[in-house]
Amino acid sequence: MVRPTPVRLAAAATPPPGPYGVSRAELDLLLAGEPRYRADQVWEGLHRRAERVAEMTDLPKALRARLAEPLGPSLTETGRASSDDGATTKWAFALADGARIETVLMAYERRATVCVSTQAGCAMGCPFCATGQAGFTRHLRPGEIVEQVAVAMRANRPRRVTHVVFMGMGEPLANYDGTWAAVRRLHDDMGISARRLTISTVGIVPGIRRLAAEPLPVTLAVSLHAANDELRDRLIPINRRYPLAALMEACRLYRASTNRRLSFEWSLIEGVNDSRRDAAELAALARPLDAHVNLIPLNATDGYAGAATPRRAAREFGAWLAEGGVVATVRVTRGADIAAACGQLAGAPT
Repeated sequence: MVRPTPVRLAAAATPPPGPYGVSRAELDLLLAGEPRYRADQVWEGLHRRAERVAEMTDLPKALRARLAEPLGPSLTETGRASSDDGATTKWAFALADGARIETVLMAYERRATVCVSTQAGCAMGCPFCATGQAGFTRHLRPGEIVEQVAVAMRANRPRRVTHVVFMGMGEPLANYDGTWAAVRRLHDDMGISARRLTISTVGIVPGIRRLAAEPLPVTLAVSLHAANDELRDRLIPINRRYPLAALMEACRLYRASTNRRLSFEWSLIEGVNDSRRDAAELAALARPLDAHVNLIPLNATDGYAGAATPRRAAREFGAWLAEGGVVATVRVTRGADIAAACGQLAGAPT
């Protein structure tokens, strides 16, 4: 199978900041000469209402026209697909320098979750993940991450987006500064509770340690997928740098520092990590941390030949974990038919 070639960007290309790449101080400068309350109106419109400048009818028409370019979008929609009777939506976006990302909105009866990308591509190289198969292009800037949430908010009107998960393309803790700046904007300015913000990682130990010292108690999800170093080295190559002993120590620090329950993500691959022994090894790691385990039958990608553990066997794996004193949930797959499920985002041209 030929893997996609990462997008190569011109070295001199510097994308414009976009509406969410502008700080409040920069917005004040942009609106110099206007009444002081105008900056409040624009900031509120961008963050609390997720409006485009053209939609801000509380601003004079001439001002909207003047702001259209400096506060224009940094994401250009190149494709959109829906699944689950419209409850799941995936966007494909091109960034100003040609990089490509994807974003997914999942609507439920009482909540709506947007899954955002933090990188174009990914350098982690996990073989069963479409993003890892595609290779790394670049980190996303904070404004490009936040703008994905704003797009989903507009699409979900009049209902609110209640949760944001940093589980799209890329490794969030490899882009730590950009990810955390986006978290602060989502929390401080868009008003999303820290407990409804989830950062996923394949196990970047220094990033987990930094996260443990941050003032906002976000949720941490660790993509574990194997509970012994031999198998995890194959499924999660970064494990060779940060093996399980170091990862579990960082998880203990996070748990003690934040008093937040963490979760372990486990893609169930038939005949690879779905045996009773695998369950016992996983339980031995999860139980001391009181970690919740999310079981995710593998979602198909073109570059990996493994098959998903059948649903019945997945439930049995969950029962084995329960015997070991661990709470586990077999996740309901959303959007697999439009390549929007966990591990399927590839940023492919649309």
